[in-house]
Amino acid sequence: MSGNVSLIAAAHGTRDPEGPVVLEELLDEVRLRAPGVDVRIAYVDVIGPMLDEVLAEVGGAPVVVPMFLASGYHVRVDVPDAVETTGGTARVTPALGPDDAVVSAVADRLREVSARNGGLPDAVVLAAAGSSDDAALGEVEVAAAKLAELLDRDVVAGYITTATPTVEEAVESLRVAGHERVGVATYLLAPGLFLRRLDGVGADVVAPPIGVHPAVVDLVVNRYREAVHASVPGH
Repeated sequence: MSGNVSLIAAAHGTRDPEGPVVLEELLDEVRLRAPGVDVRIAYVDVIGPMLDEVLAEVGGAPVVVPMFLASGYHVRVDVPDAVETTGGTARVTPALGPDDAVVSAVADRLREVSARNGGLPDAVVLAAAGSSDDAALGEVEVAAAKLAELLDRDVVAGYITTATPTVEEAVESLRVAGHERVGVATYLLAPGLFLRRLDGVGADVVAPPIGVHPAVVDLVVNRYREAVHASVPGH
């Protein structure tokens, strides 16, 4: 792997101090698996350093990995705009979701918390951030279908903001359908305001965000490697 190509992880940003801490812990694992690679965090909203600032500082042709679980406005507009305003030489990988690795990590987090709380629930709501972008919502539905297959349970998508059904409405719909125990699988990478909004949604168990998970660490490294490999002449 080329150590002179920087990897910039582009995340949303949160005022919750735990969010950036978790992202840095995840990137520390990425650094361990990609020795010699300059790995940096950048944000597209709320807090800095902002992506355009980091791109300008790094220079050259870095690889930007969008740390998003669906390709909404930030991935489609903010990230490309930052690349364009700083010379357009950075290579941008696909977002992390709805890759199988992300869905397996989400399933693991739900299984872990369920094991301490009466076992896997009868049905599950995949709680996602929400978006006004139909394509992004479609990606969440893909993730929900993959999660249903992994867990062998009914899974419906619910949204924390912007889109419907809300997580609370989705939980209630599963109860109305006859499911006694309903769980929430959290389709978020790190803690933040959205996670706090899952308090009181009426579920029997709520999983934590993905956080530092080996499958996601591998996915970030693989996204980087694929982008570097694709830029080599002859590939």
